[in-house]
Amino acid sequence: MRNKILVIVSVLLIGAVISACSGVAAAQGVTPTASAQDEEPGAVRTITVSGSGQAFLNPDLAHVYIGVRTEGEDAAEAVASNNEQSEDLIAALREFGIAANDIQTSNFSIYPQPRYDDRGQPTGVVSYIVENTVYVTIRDLARVGELLDIAVASGANSINGIQFDVADKTAALSDAREAAVANARQIAEELAAAAGVSLGEIQNISAVSTGFPTPVFMDSARLAAEAAAVPISPGQLSVTVDIQVTFAIR
Repeated sequence: MRNKILVIVSVLLIGAVISACSGVAAAQGVTPTASAQDEEPGAVRTITVSGSGQAFLNPDLAHVYIGVRTEGEDAAEAVASNNEQSEDLIAALREFGIAANDIQTSNFSIYPQPRYDDRGQPTGVVSYIVENTVYVTIRDLARVGELLDIAVASGANSINGIQFDVADKTAALSDAREAAVANARQIAEELAAAAGVSLGEIQNISAVSTGFPTPVFMDSARLAAEAAAVPISPGQLSVTVDIQVTFAIR
């Protein structure tokens, strides 16, 4: 009986201690269930859009791949023949007025080419193909056709393409970026109005991509041979800037 009384008294004492601690906590303003999230300000609501801007440029230079391709049954003779024609080509380009810095070797290769008969069977004869290609920058667009004609007359028999370009794209890129930001803001304002919210300050902005002019390819040596008679039209180039912008909404 005495043991039962002691147990009851102990339980009552523990309960009293717990109640007292709870009372102290309440008196000091401590809330056991409070979290850090409850103390942080509300998250900023945002809207993210993509914008695109474009600017146009007039080309002021051109790049073209001009090469010499030779073939022979003896590899050394094929290389020697190619070297001679390539030297004549480069000399003609320099005499035309192309600076040494604007003539860059882009490819030199030699590889075997098995020969086949009319039935498609190998004859056992192997010829060797030698290619030497230079990347030429032309800074006077009015003379592109003339240059190609001289190149063919000097031994060039491989012209892979011509690409018109602009030496300094700085101003055009700046205009394209400005247009891209304006485009992104216009889209964001339209979406905000449709959603019944107002647009706030920009929270984040990043460039997604920048597009440069693409090459304008010409048809190998046949077109090069006719280039002096056919007018070359550089046309107009464009640069494109794509961005992603995040605005606050309220």
